Amino acid sequence: MTALRTFYPEIEPYASGHLDVGDGHAVYWERVGTPGAKPAVFLHGGPGGGLAPSHRCVFDPARYDVLLFDQRGCGRSTPFAGLAHNTTWDLVGDIERLRELAGVDKWLVFGGSWGSTLALAYAERHPERVTELVLRGIFTLRRWELQWYYQHGASLLFPDKWERFIAPIPESERSNLMAAYRRRLVSEDRATRVAAAREWSRWEGETITLLPDPAVSNAFYDEDYALAFARIENHYFVHAGWLDEGQLIRDAARLRDIPGVIVQGRYDIACPPQTAWDLHRAWPEAEFIMVEGQGHVQSQPGILHHLIEATDRFAGSAFV
Repeated sequence: MTALRTFYPEIEPYASGHLDVGDGHAVYWERVGTPGAKPAVFLHGGPGGGLAPSHRCVFDPARYDVLLFDQRGCGRSTPFAGLAHNTTWDLVGDIERLRELAGVDKWLVFGGSWGSTLALAYAERHPERVTELVLRGIFTLRRWELQWYYQHGASLLFPDKWERFIAPIPESERSNLMAAYRRRLVSEDRATRVAAAREWSRWEGETITLLPDPAVSNAFYDEDYALAFARIENHYFVHAGWLDEGQLIRDAARLRDIPGVIVQGRYDIACPPQTAWDLHRAWPEAEFIMVEGQGHVQSQPGILHHLIEATDRFAGSAFV
């Protein structure tokens, strides 16, 4: 039996900095791997999740030159937890600015969860800039996807955790939980913002793994992380990502000439497999991998194995 692939060794950036992208935002970026090797960009999840050291380790550093960045308002980007001028299309513009900063004509785009949403939005807007797409845990912000996770659906699988999630919201406001949380997350009172952010963040942190995994969920309890994560994620979701309903699936034909891999965990509660399947049907040219016995998180063994197999395979593709 073939051994499962796992992360490449930890690596430090060979360059980093902040890029002024306008509207008062400065985006933190870093580059890892071998300068001049195959270009790639890593798009983290959330929105508002920020980078983690493991994100650098899904590419062979000898064969890739990878740019990673903290999206607007999170991680080391500023302003912290800022919502103004923070939309999907602002981020798509940032990716283009970062591509120009990197001095490359096109690059492989890698994204999971919200990162897959952003990758699809970018690739459908700029297909000529994308050599390949590697996507995991597909999420497209359709109404039913948001309702499943934040109104009714996932709640049936995690009733104990759901009870905690809705506890801060009076019954009179529970018909629209995203809007109710929005009111608290933008409150002028910091204590109100923090309390709401903690519960919003904990709900996701404790439901994205198939089995409880403190190595994943503990990060979601940090106050600063929770504030950026919850505020930005909720901001995007109440606005449906500034996308038309079903837009990313509708426009998937624009990806037809881009080699791609879609990796989906069978038991992904946050991003149910139906969305990945719908993308597969709309973009049949991409390889589709349903990973049995796995949930949502990139670090789960079966999911990680297929992601690294994909980046290894594409490492040999022409990029000039």
